[in-house]
Amino acid sequence: MKRRQLSIAAVAALAAGIAASPAALAQARPDVKIALIASKTGPLEAYAKQTIVGFNMGLDYATGGTMTVAGRKLVVIEKDDQGKPDVGKAALAAAYADDKVDIAVGPTASPVALAMLPVAEEYKKILLVEPAVADSITGDKWNKYIFRTGRNSSQDAAANAAALDQPGNVIATLANDNAFGRDGVKAAKEFTRKAKIVHEEYLPVGTTDFTAGLQRIIDKLKDQPGNKYISVGWSGSPTPFSKIADLELDKRYGIKLATGGNILPAMVAYKSFPGMEGALYYYFGIPKNKANEWLVANHYSKFKAPPDFFTAGGMSAAIAVVEALKKTAGDTNTNKLIATLEGMSFDTPKGTMTFRKEDHQAMQEMYHFRIKNDPAFAWGVPELVRVIPASELNIPIRNKR
Repeated sequence: MKRRQLSIAAVAALAAGIAASPAALAQARPDVKIALIASKTGPLEAYAKQTIVGFNMGLDYATGGTMTVAGRKLVVIEKDDQGKPDVGKAALAAAYADDKVDIAVGPTASPVALAMLPVAEEYKKILLVEPAVADSITGDKWNKYIFRTGRNSSQDAAANAAALDQPGNVIATLANDNAFGRDGVKAAKEFTRKAKIVHEEYLPVGTTDFTAGLQRIIDKLKDQPGNKYISVGWSGSPTPFSKIADLELDKRYGIKLATGGNILPAMVAYKSFPGMEGALYYYFGIPKNKANEWLVANHYSKFKAPPDFFTAGGMSAAIAVVEALKKTAGDTNTNKLIATLEGMSFDTPKGTMTFRKEDHQAMQEMYHFRIKNDPAFAWGVPELVRVIPASELNIPIRNKR
């Protein structure tokens, strides 16, 4: 009799649990721990801050403000990699081993990401890369635990080739002397089929004096026939754009600037280059979709300013995490998450992204722009020329899976 009473009590307790509120369920299930690793200090500090803001806003958006999925509370643990590969590697190992995180997101810089990839494989945990760009992250250095919402160097290069790769164009490149810069130029050379690249110039992140590097570019370009361009792929502060504007290269040598999008403070210098064309990953005024409308409105409300380049990336990464957890009903088993994420499509501030099954790279649209000098804005405004759909970019699969 006593055993029967206990069974009834157990059933009653189970029924009460089923009818429990989301808050009660959240207490009953363990938290989902997410490490967010970024260069909160160093030359890429501005990028990291945007990613962090965007990620937290994305969690808020994707969970409808509850910060829970399937009764599990989402807890974000922030770590600073200082832009240093060894620090990032150690931070990720500590996140997996000590903090017991279920998923890690980041980092900001490509060299740091490359150092972190083997750690994810060692601990058999997912690392969702955002926003590090180097092709090798989802290329020859990739492993099955790596996914990326950020665009890669080939996506940048293919999109910019759509704007710049024309017969008669002569190009010199200026890029960071690191994995981001060199992978970017390598991809640009692959996608440049009609124009001619005559010089590659690499300078360290944090360079403050661009004079010598720019002079080498001028010497290579000034006597070339055709339309001359300096194509800049630059990450970090300071940037070379103000120096390029001061040199009046177009007026003196007929050398025009060509570059992709950047954060708004860097694009202040773009006002000196009205009519400049290129391709970019995100600008808050371009995408027309529900997620971007929410991001722009809420970012203006919170910060009295528009969301920037990496804010959208952070939000995209957060949405990907939440959507995957929804599909697994909150199960954080790594193999289940991998199976769920592979081929998964999800809405972001720049439209639908899809994780390619072969290399876990998020396929996404890009934007061909033309700069307008609008006195209402402190920066050169990238006006949309056309949306470049993901299907048109034809990005190679570079891993060895």
